[in-house]
Amino acid sequence: MLRKLNYELDYDIYDEYDDASVGKLPLLDKPTGKPGFWHCSICTNNNDESLLSCDTCGVFRDSTGIIDNDSGEKVYGKSKDSRASVMARSLFALSPHQMPKPAVISDIFLAKEAVKSHEKGCIEAYFNDLQKTFTSPHCNHSINIAPFKFDTPSPDDIVSSGKNAARNFPKVPLGSTKASSNITGKKEIVNLLPVNEVSNSSSASSSKDNHIDVSESSNSRDYEDAPQIIADDLHRLKLDKNSKDNRSKKASRNVQYKPEKWMLSDQEQGISSQLNLAVVGHVDSGKSTLCGRLLHLLGRISKKQMHKNEKEAKEKGKGSFAYAWAMDESAEERQRGITMTVAVAYFDSKKFRVVLLDSPGHKDFVPNMISGATQADAAVLVVDASVGSFEAGMGGNSVGQTKEHAQLIRSFGVEQIIVAVNKMDLVEFSKERFDFIKLQLGLFLCSCKFKESSVAWIPLSAMENQNLVTTASDVRLSSWYQGFCLLDAIDSLKPPQRDVSKPLLLPICDVVISHFVGQVAVCGKLEFGALRASSKVLVMPSGDLATVQTIQRDYCPCTIAKAGDNVAVSLQGIDAGHVMPGGVLCHPDLPVTVASSLELKILVLDIVTPILVGSQVEIHIHHAKEAARVTKILSLLDQKSGKVSRNAPRILTARQSAIIEVALDGTVCVEEFSVCRALGRAFLRASGSTIAVGIVTRVLEQGS
Repeated sequence: MLRKLNYELDYDIYDEYDDASVGKLPLLDKPTGKPGFWHCSICTNNNDESLLSCDTCGVFRDSTGIIDNDSGEKVYGKSKDSRASVMARSLFALSPHQMPKPAVISDIFLAKEAVKSHEKGCIEAYFNDLQKTFTSPHCNHSINIAPFKFDTPSPDDIVSSGKNAARNFPKVPLGSTKASSNITGKKEIVNLLPVNEVSNSSSASSSKDNHIDVSESSNSRDYEDAPQIIADDLHRLKLDKNSKDNRSKKASRNVQYKPEKWMLSDQEQGISSQLNLAVVGHVDSGKSTLCGRLLHLLGRISKKQMHKNEKEAKEKGKGSFAYAWAMDESAEERQRGITMTVAVAYFDSKKFRVVLLDSPGHKDFVPNMISGATQADAAVLVVDASVGSFEAGMGGNSVGQTKEHAQLIRSFGVEQIIVAVNKMDLVEFSKERFDFIKLQLGLFLCSCKFKESSVAWIPLSAMENQNLVTTASDVRLSSWYQGFCLLDAIDSLKPPQRDVSKPLLLPICDVVISHFVGQVAVCGKLEFGALRASSKVLVMPSGDLATVQTIQRDYCPCTIAKAGDNVAVSLQGIDAGHVMPGGVLCHPDLPVTVASSLELKILVLDIVTPILVGSQVEIHIHHAKEAARVTKILSLLDQKSGKVSRNAPRILTARQSAIIEVALDGTVCVEEFSVCRALGRAFLRASGSTIAVGIVTRVLEQGS
């Protein structure tokens, strides 16, 4: 568009000229008019001879068109070298009410230019000359140049201004007050400078839209108001688009967090009465039967429900699974006779409100076991005492699920464990068999860094109801064992420490979508902080804000949940597609890190195939799992001292400690182990088995 005809660097006007003409003022035609009048070459209006500029369009009269002949008469002629652009002519072909207001120029300027007039009848003036003219010490008059402006911007002007403003946003730091005028899309005002200085200034600022304004009239302000509004809108849209990335890139440790008073109420030294207890072990060791029997004895399963389970189990020829079906409720689990997902149940002991997490034992469902048992404060490791079954769980030369689950539980940070030696009735409650199991498994638990004082050994029989909630009634067991029953052993555990003073952190274990109501609910253990209805939370990794509508704890509605509680939270104001297992609910001002490349310190388990650079693995972090690739093996560590014993080894074999780098196919919510232990533990799996456990030592690359 033709804008700011008077001495501005708008090169659109000069597209029809060669390079030599760039920087000069456009030359306008002057057709012959009536005597006593001069004819405007743009709007074709006849103007009085005394006027220096067109009364209609404001274009200056070409003084070189007035030629004094020998007789002293004034001749009005047309310039032979007229070069008015086609765009200029088309723009000025307007109706009289659309004509722009005339520009103003002082008489002294025209007088000086008349003296410099060319013989051909054209004005050719450079900006350097204009600068000298305006700043000449002989010029005593006040010179005001009002740039030509349309009364209203054209659609092209609005779109162009908005696009240019939006294009420049990322180049300006959002926190910079100095550049705030550029962020909003307002053009920068520059003093009148020579052409070379102007070009240097514009190149230094890397802005193509900086114009040279001598003064800003009311018309020019009106002209810029509309593009300014459009630019502001585009700016807000761009900020909204990038708001998720901005939130996810905030450094949480740079923000000082202070818990509110309601979070700290009714808290005694940060200790909660809830205990999350994971039940793990080899497949067919009797985990689900043990949980079902315990719940039935404690009155958590009604007689009617128990009778129904017994009837259905007998009809399908699986009468011994009646108690297990209290936990395995899906048709597929009952058909196959194995636990496939983590079942959650609740009961009250003398000391704790216990959340029972019944984990699958089959090797195909270890990822589900990892997702559920990562919430555990303590664990019950169930062992089958029958001959052959215990040995199968230990795995012989390979890793059985008893070993694997024990290693995983310890890697979750669980320090207290109860070893429930189940099915003792199948070995006639033999003390020798119990001692053999205790010796074999005890050595392995010590190698997993379990302290001997933190391991409790309980012989029992779930089917025969021996040593579960009361001491054993069978003389074959009570004759040599006078220790705790299972329920008393649970009450003997140390209460877990809870920290509600830290920012909210809730890893998402499961997502329940209600299409009828249009809501989405997330389940998981509240690791830190507290949560209450109507509070705002940030859902990562999507970076969307949501509002907590309702909270359920132990299937009962509540208004406040605190660290350690296993809850189901109903969210409002978020698309269900943005909430997924493996995500995290956190404080709106303190988002967790989203990473795509990590440095890990790992312990390689009893593997057969060594780990090489380029090995494809599956990484598990809290409830998230992602395909990954080992990109570097940085160093080998001495297991006793933890110091580097060798740099850049070629391979990693069984029972070695090392520092490696992994690149993830996607992104996961993670923190360094030193910052947050709940989000800093990692597990590597390949070919259906866990090959290494470790911690996150460094986030190498953050995801977008």
